[in-house]
Amino acid sequence: MKIAIVTDAWSPQINGVVITLKKTIAQLTRMGHRVAVFNPSDFWTFPMPGYPEIRLSWLPGRKLGRILDAFEADAIHISTEGPLGRAAKAYCLKHGLSYTTAYHTRFPEYLRLRLPVPFSLSYAYMRRFHNAASATMVATSSLEAELCARGFTNLKRWSRGVDIDLFKPQNESRFTGDRPIAVYLGRVAVEKNIKAYLDLDIRASKYVIGDGPEMDVLKVRYPDTRFVGYKTGKDLVAHLASADVMVFPSLTDTFGLVLLEAMACGVPVAAYPVTGPKDIIKNGVNGWVDDNLAYAVERALGVSPQSCKSYAEKHSWERATNQFVSNLVIVKSEESSTRPSFEAKVS
Repeated sequence: MKIAIVTDAWSPQINGVVITLKKTIAQLTRMGHRVAVFNPSDFWTFPMPGYPEIRLSWLPGRKLGRILDAFEADAIHISTEGPLGRAAKAYCLKHGLSYTTAYHTRFPEYLRLRLPVPFSLSYAYMRRFHNAASATMVATSSLEAELCARGFTNLKRWSRGVDIDLFKPQNESRFTGDRPIAVYLGRVAVEKNIKAYLDLDIRASKYVIGDGPEMDVLKVRYPDTRFVGYKTGKDLVAHLASADVMVFPSLTDTFGLVLLEAMACGVPVAAYPVTGPKDIIKNGVNGWVDDNLAYAVERALGVSPQSCKSYAEKHSWERATNQFVSNLVIVKSEESSTRPSFEAKVS
């Protein structure tokens, strides 16, 4: 099967959307599918205001249309709601083609943190974007219920996985602080609610793995916290596995790949009981969720590393990709009245 994936999020960005797409594409290729990824590197771009490291495509419609015409996909998946996503949607609607989308990011909440835009307007835009699709893929049951209550339709489940061959416990520590060691892993940005972690009064040395627009300000404001910057590959695993607990303060993530990555390394996670964490974290099994984040950290520190690892091992990218394939729809003319989907065995 020829699958076209259109995304505004791609390398060199380091985030959950990009990681999810790359892991999914690798699995699709192993399954024998031919995948083409249409991303900002194929177009003229400009820096996203407030996030200069993110490049947005400038008027990609005509070129994207020509590329999609030439590829002749069996299925089209639109991953993001940016300029490329809008252009791909317009192309599909113009030609009467079925397609799928994914709800990766809470853009209404992210926007509200920066500008006084009412949720009624931002969610209306998101509904219009996604409800035109044959299916919108969501990562968790709580996100599905939340979006359904907001008027989203045709929601299908697409979970996430973790590379257990890469993420696993390590013997050598990369941190020199007093034990226990707490880490935050992710973008250092306002939407991640990282200050809730940095302000915690807990019996742990605090580390931050990652980078982002708030990095310089927070390093000055929190001199006792050690900021180690971006880490990737085995270096990331070595740092993450050196922790005794990972603190995930975000209130806006739709899943949080780092939760499974930490667990696979034998590190329990402390988080708020919100969409994403509450779907993944089982109190006493792989971490702890509580409205009192300091209490969640204290309880998570007592969770068995082996229990965390065992939980993570149940979440494979193969299983998640089989879900993705089963949600795809055949590209068809608008005159067709049926919308057959591709079958995939979910193991």
